[in-house]
Amino acid sequence: MTPSDSGKKVPGESATKKDLILEAARGLGKPRFTPAEIEQIRRQLISQLGASAGKTSADYVVSVLEEAGMRVVWSTQSDTEGRYEEEFTDLLHFSTFIEAEMCLVRLDELLRKFSLEGERNAAERVREVARLGRRRAEMISRNHKVDAENRAQKEEAAHWFAIWLETPDAFFDWLEVRKQSPEFQKKFPHAFDEEA
Repeated sequence: MTPSDSGKKVPGESATKKDLILEAARGLGKPRFTPAEIEQIRRQLISQLGASAGKTSADYVVSVLEEAGMRVVWSTQSDTEGRYEEEFTDLLHFSTFIEAEMCLVRLDELLRKFSLEGERNAAERVREVARLGRRRAEMISRNHKVDAENRAQKEEAAHWFAIWLETPDAFFDWLEVRKQSPEFQKKFPHAFDEEA
């Protein structure tokens, strides 16, 4: 058996896709890997190997992590036994600031409901959905194929998701102050105009 057969890299040998997946996973330092972390690992592979060589299915990333003994929670849907999935259907719509705010209102309602009911897995699922929303907004904000105004809106929305994830109890007070701030008003003068 050669060193590469045993999973150990030979000095000078290029890293395999598996090695890069495991390296990225360890770099995240998470005790478990949800769809959000799986997507981060996939994006890192594309960044390191290029669009065609780095293209990897989520299922393959999951299989590599599980094979290495890492905990993968492919969806907290399995943790909640699917009981609340109707609550999460079509939740992440935020093409406008009004939709982003309503999305966060609904996430906040669900988090409070599940926390009061002692449904920890369902509450974690709410946080997982919010993290996914933040990552989607961040991804769009960095996509130079998207127009500058839309990128700026998504960067702002990602900031909203991040603040809500950190301090849900203070978020809506912060948001009201943020929307009235001169910086926000100048950057997004028509953000809350009535939509036609």
